[in-house]
Amino acid sequence: MSDELVEKVRAGNDHAFRILIETYKQTIYRTVYSVLRNQKDAEDVTQEVFIKIYTSLPQYKNQGFKTWITRIAVNHAIDLKRKRERQKEELQDEHSSEVNLGLTDDVEAVFFRNERRKQVLRKLNDLPEGYRDVVYGYYIKEKTFKQIAEEQQIQVKSVEVKLYRARNWMRKHWKEEDFS
Repeated sequence: MSDELVEKVRAGNDHAFRILIETYKQTIYRTVYSVLRNQKDAEDVTQEVFIKIYTSLPQYKNQGFKTWITRIAVNHAIDLKRKRERQKEELQDEHSSEVNLGLTDDVEAVFFRNERRKQVLRKLNDLPEGYRDVVYGYYIKEKTFKQIAEEQQIQVKSVEVKLYRARNWMRKHWKEEDFS
C-alpha cells in the first residue's frame, strides 16, 4: 500500500501524501518523542520530518517505507537534540567565562591573557586562509559559533569543522615556545 501511495505522491498527487501523513504520523511522533522527550519539540519535529520525507521521496528506492521514514525521523531528532546541547554548552561557556572574569581574575592574569592574545594575533597570519577568520572570531573576538556562521554565511557545523581543523593545524605547526 505504501509503495503505491509513494508513486502517487511522486506523480504529484497531494491527497496521497495526506494519506501517508495520516497513516504514519503517530509512528513518526512516537519515534521523535522517544529521542527528544518533549511533546512540543516532538510535534514540531514531526512536521519537519514529513517535509523532509516529501522532499526526499525521489531518493526512496521502494525498500521498506516505514523503516526509511523512521530512519529519517530518528536522524532529524538526533540532529536537533545535538544542536540544542551545543547551544546550551555555548551559553554555559559564555556565562562561566563572564563569571570567572568578574570574580577570579586579577590584574596579572588579565595582563598575561592579553599578552597571549597578542602573540596569537601575530601568529594568525601563519594559519591557512580558510581558518583565520574562524580562529580570529572565536578566540580573539570571543564570538559564538552561531555569530561566526551568520557573518560568514555558512552553517554552524562548518564553523565547528573549520575550528577543529585549525586547532589540529596549530598543534602540528606551532610550538609552545613560540608563545613564551
